[in-house]
Parts: sequence; C-alpha cells; structure tokens
Amino acid sequence: MSILLVGGDSLGNITKKLVESGFQDIEHITGRKNGSLRMKIPSNTDLILVLVDFVSHKLTEVVKEESRRCDVKIAFSRRSWTHMEKVIQECVKEIEDAKKVIVQF
Repeated sequence: MSILLVGGDSLGNITKKLVESGFQDIEHITGRKNGSLRMKIPSNTDLILVLVDFVSHKLTEVVKEESRRCDVKIAFSRRSWTHMEKVIQECVKEIEDAKKVIVQF
C-alpha cells in the first residue's frame, strides 16, 4: 500500500512504523512551502493522512479537494503515533473491504 503524509516538518520514526504497518511507498509533503497549495496526489496513493496539528486550513481544503478529485481515502490525525496507528488501521480495513467488493463484481 502507499500513503501520502501531509504536514509535519520531519517524520522521525513514523516512516519506520508505517513500513512495519505494511506501507511500501511513503510520500511526505511538509506543507510549509507555498507550492504545497498546488500539490498533486501521486497516482498510486491508497491513503492520504493529514497531520492536523501541522497544516493550515487552506492546505487542508486543497488536500480534501484533491482527494475527492482522485477518489483517494483521506484521514486526519495528530502527529502522535498512537493516534495515527488507530486512524490508519481503520482506514486500511475500509480500503481492503472496498477492494474485496470490487473483486467480487
């Protein structure tokens, strides 16, 4: 699976924990640069996780609109791993259930 993290200057050990959780492709946008408002979601992204304590309201709106346009699941979390892990597990379950439904048809 692949994940796009939005927010946070550095991820620290979050990258390692995401790999342990089954994510092979991890992209990160800090949201600090002006160009972040013109972001494009990579085509292989399964989940977008917005770290709410590190992004502006404007960037959040841009990310939400892009996720709708690309039909990618979006979730919001604080930068605490315990909170992120719970949100990620719920989203991964939803994504896997959706893929099972598609496969059945």
